[in-house]
Amino acid sequence: MSTANAIGKYRWTICALLFFATTVNYLDRQVLSLLAPDLSKEFGWTNTDYANITSVFQFAYAISMLFAGRFIDKLGTKKGFTWAIIIWSLAAIMHAYAIEIGGMFSGFFSSIGLVIPVSILGFMISRAVLAFGEAGNFPAAIKATAEYFPKKERSFATGIFNSGANVGAILAPLTVPWIALHWGWQTAFVLVGAIGFLWMIFWWIFYDKPEKQKRLAKAELDYINSDTEAEVLITEQKEKVAWFKLLGYKQTWAFVFGKFMTDGVWWFFLFWLPKYLEAQYGMVKTEIMLPLAILYSMTMFGSIGGGWFPTYFIRKGHTAYDGRMKAMLIIALFPLIVLAAQPLGYISFWIPVILIGIGASAHQAWSANIFTTVSDMFPKKAVGSVVGIGGMAGGLGGVLISKSGGALFDHYKALGHIQTGYTIMFAVCAVAYLIAWIVMKSLVPKYKPITDL
Repeated sequence: MSTANAIGKYRWTICALLFFATTVNYLDRQVLSLLAPDLSKEFGWTNTDYANITSVFQFAYAISMLFAGRFIDKLGTKKGFTWAIIIWSLAAIMHAYAIEIGGMFSGFFSSIGLVIPVSILGFMISRAVLAFGEAGNFPAAIKATAEYFPKKERSFATGIFNSGANVGAILAPLTVPWIALHWGWQTAFVLVGAIGFLWMIFWWIFYDKPEKQKRLAKAELDYINSDTEAEVLITEQKEKVAWFKLLGYKQTWAFVFGKFMTDGVWWFFLFWLPKYLEAQYGMVKTEIMLPLAILYSMTMFGSIGGGWFPTYFIRKGHTAYDGRMKAMLIIALFPLIVLAAQPLGYISFWIPVILIGIGASAHQAWSANIFTTVSDMFPKKAVGSVVGIGGMAGGLGGVLISKSGGALFDHYKALGHIQTGYTIMFAVCAVAYLIAWIVMKSLVPKYKPITDL
């Protein structure tokens, strides 16, 4: 009998559940970006209007992430994840009724001096609720990974479930434009939003804490808990960890800065690429299906390969954290290729699609590792809270890059050179990871786990 069979494999069932939840998460958040070119024409939105709508999502996501980690830590992974997916699935469906929702609240906002067009207001409200629910996905998934996997397997498991973001990003352009073309944009929001309720059934059937999981063999439970005795003792302590105490550690700030610099890059690619293909190449509706599907298919390799990559260094004797940081330095170099997207884009739209695909793939490799630096450094009881703080920083970074992009695109569009706006934004995206790595390495030069929480 092989070692893997002797230990057991049920932890990978949990990983599969996290993968599908992340897939649904990204399906729901991407519907709007795929419909944005058509909705912009239907409702007369400028790039700044669209940036404001996406920024509401990112800002609400940022604030919610701060509390989502604490929420998951308090309720527990099973109940916390359930509430998160209920909220975000209902919110995804709300988008179909954005005009009615905007009409309901327009009077209130007018009374406080905010005159917002009904269509924009309705989508802003829907995006805010969606962000509130979706903020629970990654803190819950990272916490579940910390519960079900020893440290040496966490980055690989994280890479697998995080690749659900790529699958969602692939499935969305293959389905949403077609649904909208044949059944209307409202139906696209309703059908995609309803998928989350199906996932919830399987979550309640198959998930429980490892120590209560009847499907988990003792050998596998022992393997899951095979980290150092000090880690186990720390994990068993039940007192709350104050946010301000967590902010006193350089390890927290390294994660926070890394997320602030890089999360917005992924969201920029996710929310703005359909509009980029329209602005640069005149591609609309189902024309964007194949390029975006191929682009996001490339990111699968980054997510899974990036999760595996640190093991190369760990096997050479490096600690999990040091091996991860070496891998992240190499990963941070790949997005620099995005600098060539615009200069070479005149040849064919496939050039920027492939180059941005490489950059987006590097982001997913980076993401699989930066999440796991938290469980490398912090005891399990604090993982959700630290991930939440970093997620808030990432959301604020997303607001900054989206608002900047919208303003730049409208500015250069008025001058007849919208391509220049995209050149600037692609340059920012290209160098963000290298800057993030340098600061993270400066804050935490060597592996230093937190043992006094």
